[in-house]
Amino acid sequence: MNCFAELEQATQGERARLLAAPIIAEAFAGRVNRDQYRAFLTQAYHHVRHTVPLLMACGGRLPARLEWLRDAVAHYIAEELGHQEWILNDIAAAGGDADAVRHGQPAFETEFMVAYAYDTIQRRNPVGFFGMVYVLESTSVTLATQVAEVLSPNLDLPKKAFSYLTSHGSLDLSHMDDFRRLVDRLDDPADRAAVIDSAQRFFRLYGNVIRALPSGGAA
Repeated sequence: MNCFAELEQATQGERARLLAAPIIAEAFAGRVNRDQYRAFLTQAYHHVRHTVPLLMACGGRLPARLEWLRDAVAHYIAEELGHQEWILNDIAAAGGDADAVRHGQPAFETEFMVAYAYDTIQRRNPVGFFGMVYVLESTSVTLATQVAEVLSPNLDLPKKAFSYLTSHGSLDLSHMDDFRRLVDRLDDPADRAAVIDSAQRFFRLYGNVIRALPSGGAA
């Protein structure tokens, strides 16, 4: 079995638990309000702002035998630059205070997930960081565009308030093709195991972020 297929199979339970978060069902049903949407964007900002620094840290820790993977990391960095600013623009378009979010603090669950990503790179196998990449991009492919299409009319917000969701639904679809080819090149069993183990953990960690979002409030 190739690594990507093994990864999908090994994370079925964790993925299902994440997707079972009540707020996801509420989003698909159009029952999420503006406060909840802005809360989601706020936490997205606080982890997306670390994407490029995490990729840089990962690239710097990779061994010489994975030089080809370092090249892929450089490509990822170029693709991900500035995405946190898209989120701040969405927050402003949705009636939020983008500056307050920029200078604010993440929720505990978000901080913990980001900290564990750095820890994976520095203390464990840096290849394991791609487990987090898999979780965030596969979840985005599954949810982002569809949720944006449901929420846009229900929240009575302009399209520019959904640029992060709408762009990442399609963008991460192409990223997943690249990701599949990348992990299938991994030939060291320890590297493959690191990606799978990390993905299982990051599904739980990102699920905690999603479940910590507010379940109600004024629009």
